[in-house]
Amino acid sequence: MVRRLGALLAGSLIAAVALAHDHGAAKPDYAQMWQEKQDKAPRLAVAASFDADGRLWLLRAVGRQLQLSRTEAPGQPFTAPVTVNRTPELISADGEARPQLAIVGQRVYVSWTQALPQAFAGHIRLAVSADGGRSFAEPLTINDDLAPITHRFNAMLADAQGVTVAWIDKRDGQGRADYRGAAIYSARSSDGGRSFAANRKLADHSCECCRLGLAADRDGTPVVFWRHVFAPNQRDFALARLDETPRRASEDGWAIDACPHHGGALAIDAEGGRHIAWFTGAEQSPGLHYRRIDGEAMTAPLPFGNLDAQAGHPALAVHGASVHLVWREFDGRETRIVALRSTDRGQSWSAPAALAKTAGAADDPLLIAGRDALWLVWNTADDGMQLRQVTP
Repeated sequence: MVRRLGALLAGSLIAAVALAHDHGAAKPDYAQMWQEKQDKAPRLAVAASFDADGRLWLLRAVGRQLQLSRTEAPGQPFTAPVTVNRTPELISADGEARPQLAIVGQRVYVSWTQALPQAFAGHIRLAVSADGGRSFAEPLTINDDLAPITHRFNAMLADAQGVTVAWIDKRDGQGRADYRGAAIYSARSSDGGRSFAANRKLADHSCECCRLGLAADRDGTPVVFWRHVFAPNQRDFALARLDETPRRASEDGWAIDACPHHGGALAIDAEGGRHIAWFTGAEQSPGLHYRRIDGEAMTAPLPFGNLDAQAGHPALAVHGASVHLVWREFDGRETRIVALRSTDRGQSWSAPAALAKTAGAADDPLLIAGRDALWLVWNTADDGMQLRQVTP
């Protein structure tokens, strides 16, 4: 088990260098490593969304700019791309820190993390098109603390009433050696992204670099799912509406002095049930887990995925009474996307089924809804964009 878990974590502890203590050896130049990662790493992380007319939109980072294109239907050619940010800037675009896309009528919202020259530092950015994606206004910086520190891992949710952005923020820990991790902040625009209300803190002591899950409750209120640092240093998950006190959502007790760079997934069904999926390295039950939360009741964690194949980075979506899980696995030669399906709100599940595979580098999987179905969107270096319909 130790060997298998070590292999599983080897690729996920990317952020550990930011937290490790050096005792004698020359310290790496983290700022240089950081900038090279943003500029030279493969730009495979994408965002995708269907609009109300069934057109598929695709957002990707190309160099220091974001480019948006669309197709009338899956399988048809994409339009020539439109540049979102006319002034180039460093853009974080890896699996855990990816650009975000939402389309509401003629308004197209794009949010991303602008990487700053300082190591692990960034600003949360947002640009809006009011003309159906033909052009974009100048980007706004959403975080109102402008220190060159972590404001990163943005998540976005938009509807007819406006747009909400949530992110991980380290402003509260500056100069405080006793402060655990970072914090979860959000900001809301009620005028179509032209301006934002003051930043609001949801919770202290989040993990520093795991993506956020963000979904709308039945009344439209955003719900956030994140890896938290529970005292003294257990990196399990927490959950909260933006208007409520956070609650613990997993009890793995994973104690680790680093950020695993491995966030969770959240979906909310028509009955208000919270469906969550996450990764833990806790010795008693390492790997991926699923549970449903209904009010105060929580189902027992359900392990899934092949630990020997480094199962990780889940995506989760609901479609009526059905719940769908997808995740990555690697067998030593190929990376595969594997899926599970439940037709009874997560009480029972199908057998795992492989949906796609590639031999080269690949993004994490995305599940998006559109054209009365769920779709897998998976960007790969060798085989390009793979699009698979998941539901009938």
